[in-house]
Amino acid sequence: MTMIADILIDSLRTAILITGMVVVMMLMIESTNILSRGRWFSSLGKSSFGQIVLSALLGSIPGCMGGFASVSLYSHGMISFGALVAMMIATSGDESFVMLGMFPGTALKITAILFVIAVVAGWLVDRLSGGKGRVSAALCHEMAIHDEDEPAEHTHTKRHLNWKRVVLFIGLAVYAAALAFGMLEHEHEGGEEIEMSVTSGLLDEAWMNIMFACLSVIMLGVIVFASDHFIDEHLWHHIVCTHLPKVFAWTFGILLLLAVGNAYLDVESWVSSNIPLMILLASLIGIIPESGPHLIFVTMFATGAVPVSVLMASCISQDGHAALPLFAESKKAFLYAKAINFLLALAVGFAIYGFSLL
Repeated sequence: MTMIADILIDSLRTAILITGMVVVMMLMIESTNILSRGRWFSSLGKSSFGQIVLSALLGSIPGCMGGFASVSLYSHGMISFGALVAMMIATSGDESFVMLGMFPGTALKITAILFVIAVVAGWLVDRLSGGKGRVSAALCHEMAIHDEDEPAEHTHTKRHLNWKRVVLFIGLAVYAAALAFGMLEHEHEGGEEIEMSVTSGLLDEAWMNIMFACLSVIMLGVIVFASDHFIDEHLWHHIVCTHLPKVFAWTFGILLLLAVGNAYLDVESWVSSNIPLMILLASLIGIIPESGPHLIFVTMFATGAVPVSVLMASCISQDGHAALPLFAESKKAFLYAKAINFLLALAVGFAIYGFSLL
């Protein structure tokens, strides 16, 4: 009973952490779009290659924050499918923290290589698919600029202390406080030694959470001074009512399913000294939209048990929690992107392994 309760609490805590990050990113994107009258994101859509580079850079940020940003942009039709694929290739989720802690020099080199691979792969996907890929980039209604958002109207719009504004403010304030005080930090599998490495350095998870808490505080100011129309239409109906329930439900459900599976299944026992098989396993396990199972290959590489070909296959195929919001928004986009990542992971892993035999 205790183990079941622990699984439920940990899955719920992580789901709240992820959902909150996605919502904050969406709030920031929505606010930026309205404040710039749509010009900022319109200019983003003018360069397909620029979208790919930006998305790959976001994916290179340790953790899932950059990945959530790319998924948010894609879900609003603001970046192409190739740019989304680039992010998913470039990101290694929370494993980035572990790699930076255990072998920082090699980790930075791997990050740089992943970035190059991501940009090339994203460009090829867009070129072969005509710019948007096999799945439409517009997963939700465009973030339209309403008449009430125009300067002439916006300056005369009254601000009232209605219940939606209060709920948004309290919810975001509680989330920011929980991040700042470490109440939402999730456990990393792999032992106490790995936990020590994750929490060292400037780019650790705790520092990232504090930074995200600061972004949440900025959004509190937006909620206070925004117009009633902006609160009702853009933040409440569009983000809270449309996106938040979907993202939380799918995230919590998948995390709970994976946690139950991990409690009764020892993934590490599958690993053998057969390098080709391990490349295949690393690519397959990378399909799981979760940070945790992939740490097996990071720790084995750190101890010299597996070569870099296995680690590269794992890094390309997996993307931590970043793909969970995408799965909630579009199952097709998730499956297509994961299929591309899986095939590329196999190709790169076996190519590096083949060169090592020469």
